[in-house]
Amino acid sequence: MEIYQLRTFVTVAQQGHLTQAAEILHLSQPAVTAQIKALEEETGISLFERSSAGVQLTEAGKLLLPEAERILAGSREMLNKARALKGQLSGKLRLGTILSPELLRLGPMLALLKQRYPLVQLSTLQGISGSILNEVRKKELDAGFFIGKNPYQTVHSLTLEELPYVVAAPAAWRETLQGCDWRTLGRQPWVGATQFSSLSKLHADIWREHNIAPKKVYDVDQEQAMLVCVEAGLGLCMLRRDVAEAAEQDGRLWIWGDAEVTVPLSFIYPAEMADDVLVRLLLEILRDVWPESGL
Repeated sequence: MEIYQLRTFVTVAQQGHLTQAAEILHLSQPAVTAQIKALEEETGISLFERSSAGVQLTEAGKLLLPEAERILAGSREMLNKARALKGQLSGKLRLGTILSPELLRLGPMLALLKQRYPLVQLSTLQGISGSILNEVRKKELDAGFFIGKNPYQTVHSLTLEELPYVVAAPAAWRETLQGCDWRTLGRQPWVGATQFSSLSKLHADIWREHNIAPKKVYDVDQEQAMLVCVEAGLGLCMLRRDVAEAAEQDGRLWIWGDAEVTVPLSFIYPAEMADDVLVRLLLEILRDVWPESGL
């Protein structure tokens, strides 16, 4: 029994047609038929039932298909390990990103990945923290970045940096609010965050701590959207200190003061993929790009 015979068996089972399987395998139909016949003779059982519409698995074939798929998966894993030993690791990674590429150090990360593992293909998906966390949890993404506290035990979370936040206000409100307390801030309109944004919990925790319940003019899901709302004079908002300071220097808003809270920026991946070779190489890259994180 050969690996190529099992691959042909699985492909025919998936396609339900010899001609379509032959096209995918880049073989002639007689070659596919001969491989299936050889496998049937070796196992001593019939794997397919033929008809004018194509082929379908026999009951015995249905029982053997998962085993064939397992053997093929094992052979692929062995090949990946062999390539890794030669520095020729290959595969595909899906990475969820948030906020700005500069904050994530995405450029240096991708450059180092390409330098060390040129055969590894990586695609990124930009989103907000809540959606990235959910897609990593469901393994629709292999890994990603996240801001906030991770509530799932099925997702591993490694802190890269603690991000400080400030209370930002429209520039025109400076004269009115300078030196005021949190109770006064609570009577002002605020730009809130949608439930899928990690900043939603941040706002709620801060408001609860200071016993205020501001009226929200909008709920938005992107940090840049929050920033432009403050600049437009719509209300107060919690923003990352570096973002707010850059905008204040340009005269686009005014920083009332420190929110006295930090939020972790983390790298996340499914817990059951902790030993996955591609996830491990991402962690290796991160250690070099984020040396101060202690990963």
